Amino acid sequence: MQELDLNGLKCPLPVLRLRRYLRDHVKIGEQVQVFTTDPMSEIDIPHYCNEFDQKLISQEATDNGHVFIVEKHSEVVTPS
Repeated sequence: MQELDLNGLKCPLPVLRLRRYLRDHVKIGEQVQVFTTDPMSEIDIPHYCNEFDQKLISQEATDNGHVFIVEKHSEVVTPS
């Protein structure tokens, strides 16, 4: 499983970097473990997955932030 460290980034950067990472580095069906410290990620990443057809496998609060496991479920569409 790939890992994406987004610790220290503030909204909206974690979800934007996740979107780019999924587009450029992850094949459909592969999973990425995402680490964040931004409290808004708890809302933003699940919302992104729901709105853009990616699969949120799990999310967990940690002492320092959150850990998400996201599976690429479809091609990532970049807004024009």
